[in-house]
Amino acid sequence: MRLPRKTPVLLFALALLPVACSTGPDQPETVATAFAAALTSGDAAAAAALTDAPAQATPVLTALFENLGRTDTVRVSGTDDSSFTLESTWKFGPEGRNEWTYTTTGTATDSDGWKIAWRPETVAPGLDLGPLVYSPVPPTPARVLDASGGDLMTEQEVTLVRAAPDADLPALAALLDRHGVTEAGTRTELAAAEGNPVTVVALREADIAPVREPLGAVRGVTLAPQTRLLTVDPALSGPTLAGLSELWQEQTDAATGWAVRARTAEGTQRIAGPDAKPVTDLATTLDIDLQNAAEAALTPITTPAAIVALRPSTGEVLAVAQNDPADDQGPIALTGLYPPGSTFKTVTVSAALQAGNVNVDTVLPCPGRATIEGRTIPNDDGFDLGAVPLHTAFARSCNTTMAELGVRLPADGLTAAAAQLGLGVDYVTPGLTTVTGKVPAAQNPAQQVEASIGQGAVTASPFGMALVAASLAHGSAPTPAIVRGRPGTPDRQAAPVPATVTSQIETMMAETVSAGTATALRDIPGLLGKTGTAEYLDDEHAHGWFVGIDGDVAFAVFVADAGSSGPAVEAAGRMLRVKR
Repeated sequence: MRLPRKTPVLLFALALLPVACSTGPDQPETVATAFAAALTSGDAAAAAALTDAPAQATPVLTALFENLGRTDTVRVSGTDDSSFTLESTWKFGPEGRNEWTYTTTGTATDSDGWKIAWRPETVAPGLDLGPLVYSPVPPTPARVLDASGGDLMTEQEVTLVRAAPDADLPALAALLDRHGVTEAGTRTELAAAEGNPVTVVALREADIAPVREPLGAVRGVTLAPQTRLLTVDPALSGPTLAGLSELWQEQTDAATGWAVRARTAEGTQRIAGPDAKPVTDLATTLDIDLQNAAEAALTPITTPAAIVALRPSTGEVLAVAQNDPADDQGPIALTGLYPPGSTFKTVTVSAALQAGNVNVDTVLPCPGRATIEGRTIPNDDGFDLGAVPLHTAFARSCNTTMAELGVRLPADGLTAAAAQLGLGVDYVTPGLTTVTGKVPAAQNPAQQVEASIGQGAVTASPFGMALVAASLAHGSAPTPAIVRGRPGTPDRQAAPVPATVTSQIETMMAETVSAGTATALRDIPGLLGKTGTAEYLDDEHAHGWFVGIDGDVAFAVFVADAGSSGPAVEAAGRMLRVKR
């Protein structure tokens, strides 16, 4: 029997019908894999389209990704007939270090093609209760304490005053003029922000309280409270505060927990995440009375100036102060590098004494001017002492004497002697970023002459010279610390200075105060010191220095462009007399 000619065509068309009617993946595993891929990419619409209730799934998934961001990974870990398992991981917080991993199950249904049976809990635990939100769980805030155990810095509320492009700037400036806010300045900030709001000032509670209500009524102005680590004394400043704040924040971040919560009609319900860990207060070594005295001592000075004070017996940082012109240049007390001038003679005589070339009573020439290895070295104002003992040449700051001593040393003699006193050594200290200085080995005798009087390639920070003074008092470089129990780590170790050498240098520093270049301070009993004038640019410009030891306090005072050591000596006197 012959079949009608149209039969093969009809059978072929019937064979195509199941494929033509299918609108999605044809197996449970395939649709689950596609669903996992859409969730991983954060594509709410694509994921919802793979469910049997896209209208219900779309807003739920959209809110999920808006609140939590994208998942890190979602993968199918197993299928069984129409059921499947999803393994999901989310990463939150700084650098994604807070990880939420969980396993959920779901089912696929075959209705006009395989679809995911929509159940919010298939995507994430708790999603059936309401929208999920992430938030950090900070620990109870630690305090930053001064050396006596008093509050130095605490977490406090501040209010950010923000201005929109349409803000009433004259009204805003009138309310905040005492806080440095001007109409012209805010207008410039808004222009740079290209249509975005700007924060014009952050105010403590005492400052915002009188103007909170009128500010709230100014067009285009919003107030945003937040918490910050602030000094308890608003007047307290200093470059150490930034380092302590960073250390406090690191500790807080490490202890902070986190939570994923579901928003329900009754409130929120915690779904996942650990509690915060306890934190301890940061006990610093800062002597608040000495800090205040150092800051007050610098206030009258109009050029950048800084004071650093250390405790020689322990290396504890007692005070780090700068005036406003110094603050404009950055943390110069800790990292600013300048020629140390005659304060570096402490290093030169240490090297010469250890070399056995001289002792404190060796008689040496101190002419008003000397040409050594082609380099002409004058004394300040050309004074000439003739032949005098080394202790007198040091106390009177004879450049010519020190240059003669320095040129007899090995090329790296000053480098090694400086390292014994901490200068040129780098320290990694928790809560404190410092640079001590640079004392490179001399390439020729002329460089050795320059270096011996703290000029040429030799540089030091105020912190570095305070460490030199502390090392002389201690006998070796003490390890600096600003947080108790967390000392710094030096990049290398140097041999201690022989006690016979440090005692001779201390004798010479005492004479500097009693009968030398620092007699303005001889009313301070037991004070040891060394003045320094360091030329820079040309013969018309010079920085002023003074380093001192007062019992178990060693310090350095630096005054930029002072012309002489006089302003530094005067600042040291103001600080020490208040301290007593």
